[in-house]
Amino acid sequence: MNILGISAFYHDSAACLVVDGEIAAAAQEERFTRKKHDQNFPSRAVAYCLKEAGISAKDLNYVGFYDKPFIKFERILETYLSVAPKGLRSYLKALPPWLKEKLWTRRNIRENLGYWGPVLFAEHHESHAASAFFPSPFEEAAVLTMDGVGEWATASIGAGRGNRVEMLKELRFPHSLGLLYSAFTYYLGFKVNSGEYKVMGLAPYGRPQYAHLIRERLLDLRDDGSFRMDLEYFNYVSGLTMTGEKFHALFGGPPRRPESRLTQREMDIAASLQAVTEEIMLKMARHARQLTGLKNLCLAGGVALNCVGNGKILKEKIFDGIWIQPAAGDAGGALGIALFVWHQVLGKERRVNGKDFMKGACLGPRYDNDGIKGFLDRNKIPYRRLDDRELIRETVRRLKDEKVIGWFQGRMEFGPRALGARSIIGDARSPKMQSVMNLKIKHRESFRPFAPSVLEGKVHEWFDMDSSSPYMLLVADVREDKKREMTEEQKKLFGIDLLNVPRSRVPAVTHVDYSARIQTVGREAHPRYHDLIKAFEEETGCPLLINTSFNVRGEPIVCSPEDAYRCFMRTEMDCLVMENFVLDKLDQPPLAEDSDWKKEFELD
Repeated sequence: MNILGISAFYHDSAACLVVDGEIAAAAQEERFTRKKHDQNFPSRAVAYCLKEAGISAKDLNYVGFYDKPFIKFERILETYLSVAPKGLRSYLKALPPWLKEKLWTRRNIRENLGYWGPVLFAEHHESHAASAFFPSPFEEAAVLTMDGVGEWATASIGAGRGNRVEMLKELRFPHSLGLLYSAFTYYLGFKVNSGEYKVMGLAPYGRPQYAHLIRERLLDLRDDGSFRMDLEYFNYVSGLTMTGEKFHALFGGPPRRPESRLTQREMDIAASLQAVTEEIMLKMARHARQLTGLKNLCLAGGVALNCVGNGKILKEKIFDGIWIQPAAGDAGGALGIALFVWHQVLGKERRVNGKDFMKGACLGPRYDNDGIKGFLDRNKIPYRRLDDRELIRETVRRLKDEKVIGWFQGRMEFGPRALGARSIIGDARSPKMQSVMNLKIKHRESFRPFAPSVLEGKVHEWFDMDSSSPYMLLVADVREDKKREMTEEQKKLFGIDLLNVPRSRVPAVTHVDYSARIQTVGREAHPRYHDLIKAFEEETGCPLLINTSFNVRGEPIVCSPEDAYRCFMRTEMDCLVMENFVLDKLDQPPLAEDSDWKKEFELD
């Protein structure tokens, strides 16, 4: 039984193939087209999924789409009618894509795939809930989904039991935690639907002194986590921007111009927003526990990528166990609808064994040694080929020398996080590594923190966490005995001046509030990456590395060897390790921009 799930036409289009109930393949379209957050029909992602399983579209039994376009269109029309004659420009801009493409989703699927079997649709938050519960390690769990907006729902609470998810309660548009966060993202000068994590990273540099304004003027927040927003401050219902003049007056000026200098005011606003967001997430989680009576929680939706908020839910011990879908945003909807069809529509049994079913999120393409060697030889790229033991030893040596390494191994990750398959890695003990990686490698803002990859059995020795976090979606503080005492002068600093103060024995992964976004690494999901960190620990006594995604600012994570080599050569990375091949930057000829490399790995 072959079921293809698709998400498309908004942002982060993706495809997922489920074969006899097992997730066989999943990938975002952006990884193949190299267009970040690509929203177009995921033709190349679909082609990859089918190729991975060795089938064609004719072998598909069902295709599922992750939301219901007609209900979403109904919401858009009702919204514009409710504010008319305001919103005419926004309406005229929104209408053509619907009339041209979005309303004809079933036809688009058939024509793009050459497929004439059943096409099924689930509601947006049903797909999120399915993506959260069905791959989880729990027999039963409360399910909390939070994002910008689906059809009408912006957040929902459900109960997952066995092979079914029942939706119990929802918050409806225009009142939305995701849209609230996006409004502030826009106001702070970052890009909506991609810059929200920058706001989260900026928040620890500030003080939440605007939180009372948000609570008193923008929101009517209730004990169950539901709320109403005062829409007079916002412009997203009827306009082409997120915030209005009344919002700007409340916070003391117009939106920050993108790329302009960040001031303490922006940091304080980010801190205030994050504080209110965490308060809402905690209230929603407590209500989900009360409403369902279930002891475990599953999370999905774009807001579930707020790993600081997730960490607060974990720390408060509202639930015994928490599991978060690694592709929590819209891309994960493709996986959710495919599993929804298998379990909820077809009634197939779900067997739970105490582990999740995401295969470490390594669901994308893999390139073996023969294919990589062909690419390197064909393009006359210098390399050394090492056996497994030599490869680990050589990489550890370079890490100890404070080299920055591109690490390209196994199947590409599904979702926004690099987890040791398409990663840039470094020595977390180095006080200069955060700055080097941000400015010379990632080409991004200096305040942005990096995450540690830590051996699963050692996380409690370095962080205030005793659970696993395999998908880098939980934040915890560095343990007291690993912190570094600040001087009296350093204690007087605040804001961006805190950036260069070493705060622990692993300063490169310790944020200014002593927190870290943690990935725990087990050998089953990431054998070579686990072995590398283990060997690094044996040499240094430190069981963790910096791990950041293998890309530069504005580009998707690399997919193919060609993508990896181009990124390697366009940055100041020192070394590239692709499977068993080691490439030293000093040995490389100048990058030939017009190299016709893609044909080497073109999908059929």
